[in-house]
Amino acid sequence: MIVGVTGGIASGKSTVARAFASLGVPWVDADDVAREVVEPGEPALAEIAERFGGKVLLADGSLNRRALRDIVFADPSERLWLESVTHPRIRQRIVAHLERLQAEGAPYVLLVSPLLFESGQSEMVDRCLVVDVPESLQFARTAARDDVDDKQARAIVAAQMPRSERLSRADDVIDNSGNEQDLAVQVAELDRRYREMAASR
Repeated sequence: MIVGVTGGIASGKSTVARAFASLGVPWVDADDVAREVVEPGEPALAEIAERFGGKVLLADGSLNRRALRDIVFADPSERLWLESVTHPRIRQRIVAHLERLQAEGAPYVLLVSPLLFESGQSEMVDRCLVVDVPESLQFARTAARDDVDDKQARAIVAAQMPRSERLSRADDVIDNSGNEQDLAVQVAELDRRYREMAASR
């Protein structure tokens, strides 16, 4: 069984994943996989460099993320091209990682992805778990974590899928606005339920 974990920025997806990991549940992080597919030597990086030239590479040959981000944010057609190059490879790599963890005998595995719904990765999972916090807390955490002002933090949150839509598509929800103990109780209860579901499949 695969459980997709998602949530808005600064909702605490990684914290939740680590809480599940402490109970013996492995996870695949879609952001890590997205970085893997554009590492030096990867075909995707070669295609990106061929299209945009040396300005998207750093001196060591790795991807200049800021330069690439500037290009694709300025031109939606370039963003679509980039997604056409990277998304299939990301999906393929995620599947390989999930299959490996399942083969190692995990009771169930997590796919942690900020764009679970937007990228269509929700089709790859059996249940969708949304990590939820009030927007006011998102603003505060984003501003503190990313060293941006309140206005920028609000813009980042506004650019994401609306909280109400995320929640409407969730099979399960964790409220991460409390303390670590509150979170641990919720994770333990979901872990119990997921193990039962996985065993009965």
